Amino acid sequence: MKREITFYRRFEADILSGKKTITIRDSSESHFEKGELLSVSRYEDGGYFCTIEVESVTPVLMSELTELHAAQENMTLDELKQVISEIYPGLNELYVISFHIR
Repeated sequence: MKREITFYRRFEADILSGKKTITIRDSSESHFEKGELLSVSRYEDGGYFCTIEVESVTPVLMSELTELHAAQENMTLDELKQVISEIYPGLNELYVISFHIR
């Protein structure tokens, strides 16, 4: 059985179009492994919308986030840091999960 990962509805179109190729999460979601297939659903309503394959899981500090991370999230670096701060207030130790749609 595939494990699941959820995304806010606002990210669905970017994921489906291939514009969003990473997600930045806290340690509670750092356990995914390279090659693992994940069922992707919307956080708000649990609606499934695709399957992704994990390419890598890499630790990163908030201060180490770059324009490349932002581009992979399809936003600016300032937007990325703002979104992360809203979802994980005060958290500095994060994990970059790189993926592609299967």
